[in-house]
Amino acid sequence: MIAITRSSFCCSAVLLTLMVASQAAAQTDRLYPRGGEVVLGRIKSISKNGIVMTVSGKDQTFNAGAIEKVLFQGDPSGLTEGREFALDNQFEQAITELKTVDAGKLNRDEQKADFAFYVMYCNAQQALSGNGDLRSAASGALNFIKQNTNSWHFFETAKLLGDLAMSLKSYDQASKYYGSLRTAPSAETKIESMYLNSLVKLAQDNAADAASDLQKIVGISVQSAEGARLQTLAKAGLAVALAKQGKGDEAITTVNELIAKLNPTDTETAAAIYNAQGASYAAMGDNEGALLAYLHTHLMFSTYPAAHAEALKQLAELWTQVGKPDRAAEARSELQQRYPGLSG
Repeated sequence: MIAITRSSFCCSAVLLTLMVASQAAAQTDRLYPRGGEVVLGRIKSISKNGIVMTVSGKDQTFNAGAIEKVLFQGDPSGLTEGREFALDNQFEQAITELKTVDAGKLNRDEQKADFAFYVMYCNAQQALSGNGDLRSAASGALNFIKQNTNSWHFFETAKLLGDLAMSLKSYDQASKYYGSLRTAPSAETKIESMYLNSLVKLAQDNAADAASDLQKIVGISVQSAEGARLQTLAKAGLAVALAKQGKGDEAITTVNELIAKLNPTDTETAAAIYNAQGASYAAMGDNEGALLAYLHTHLMFSTYPAAHAEALKQLAELWTQVGKPDRAAEARSELQQRYPGLSG
């Protein structure tokens, strides 16, 4: 029989305490850069410009625009799964998972902020897809910004506020929110600010100024895939601006060049290009050409709600104009069923 003395018990307790402390010190967060390998370390600080992470004893800085996601040590499964669904644009599933999270049991402020962001983000995206209240979503995004001024999601939320304002046709507000992206550390986010503000000008029928801004984006030297994607979107927008100025041939040439180089896996960009082709033909009075372009979005790229809803709206009008009211009714019915908040 082994005797356990008071001194040996105390030593064991000390060793256990040291082991627990060592495990706590070894806790790791996971940061996923866009297009890069996961980085393991410990979050040191977070600001709207990005994250400083201690990796193997050294601090590394990651700009907000270059971060895809962060997994915090101790994340509950509902937050982990909800985050993944949200990033995969499966917002209903994300909301279901996030509802299982007890926010009161989240131990770290950065976890609480991340959880609050994804709840807000999913609700806003649902509203933007026509399945939620736009004004309520905008209020939620504003509240997130006010309560989390140092979140690395700051600029992403500013863009979201601009998108919501655009859907509400509050163009001055949209311009303000999109304009705030110019202060972001990422070069791509600065370009995105110019692009989004040009869309505001197009929505306000200020085609000349929009074309000028879009031409500047096309002429920028970009160094990343995201920068190149934004230039492609800018060319699509430029085609619409040209058509609205009566430069139909130039507009169609521009958009057809984009279609020739189309990446069908980039659904958002493909839908934007075909919608731009439709808008260009419509501006020229070519209803048949516009119909074919919008049908491309409807039949092939319907997974992007905003572009698909726009295509359905235009199809409903165009079918009427070419004397096919039954097809117009079908397009209008699908718009109301799939995107009730965007059917007006």
